[in-house]
Amino acid sequence: MGRIGSALAGARRAAPDAATRGAPGTASPLAEGDATARAALLGNPARTEGLPAGLPSQGPRGAAAIAAQLRRAITDGLYGYGDRLPPEREIAKTLNTSRTTVRSALKQLEDARLVARKVGSGTFVVHGTRQDERDIAEITSPLELIEVRLALEPRMVRLAIIHGTARDFDHLGEALAQVEQSNGDTEHFTRWDLAFHLALATATRNPLMVWVYRQVNHVRNHTQWSAMKDKVLTRERMDAYNQEHRALYEAVRARDVTRATDLILRHLDEARIDLLGADST
Repeated sequence: MGRIGSALAGARRAAPDAATRGAPGTASPLAEGDATARAALLGNPARTEGLPAGLPSQGPRGAAAIAAQLRRAITDGLYGYGDRLPPEREIAKTLNTSRTTVRSALKQLEDARLVARKVGSGTFVVHGTRQDERDIAEITSPLELIEVRLALEPRMVRLAIIHGTARDFDHLGEALAQVEQSNGDTEHFTRWDLAFHLALATATRNPLMVWVYRQVNHVRNHTQWSAMKDKVLTRERMDAYNQEHRALYEAVRARDVTRATDLILRHLDEARIDLLGADST
């Protein structure tokens, strides 16, 4: 008996069998396995041990109780980030309840931001973070981060100019106005510098680009960067960066792809030089 036995059926085993657990982001054996595998994972509906712990073996099971069982399975790690939950029909069959009730339970989990439901694909766990996402900020140096930004942001700026709306550029201008008011405050500068570059990503109108840039900002907020801020972000350097921000904003607003691309490359190269200087002191 695998995760569904532990999560929905209160099985005696505390963790899923490694052979039956799918990799994060892939379909669970419940969704794609053969009939034998599904039976093993779901448990025999006729057996009381195949029913959720704490729920009666007969009669209807409410959406709240089903949601509680699944919530516990997710928070206990029986279902990891990116895993797909069993289909509604499988859960309903195992618990001898209606798909409407199961759907209501899944809606409660979605409202709690534990799962995301994708039409035609299934219900996926979004609680927690993948191990590699937790660790990436730990193993990425500030210079490695700049290398990624040099590869990413020139294209990002180009897409922002092509797809961005006037409202997007207004938001970019609002972030610029804030970062220009830093007055030597490194925390204020950092917060609004992150917002300025994220606004550029948002202007691409590409949700994957926005997600990728959020990961970049996650790494930028790591303690490795924080430790270098006092060395790099002098009042003089913040003023210089803001002059570059202002020039970049004006080029984007004018939809001047060539100038904007040149400016972002120059901006990031200056940041790389500053990091090299700080790293050698």
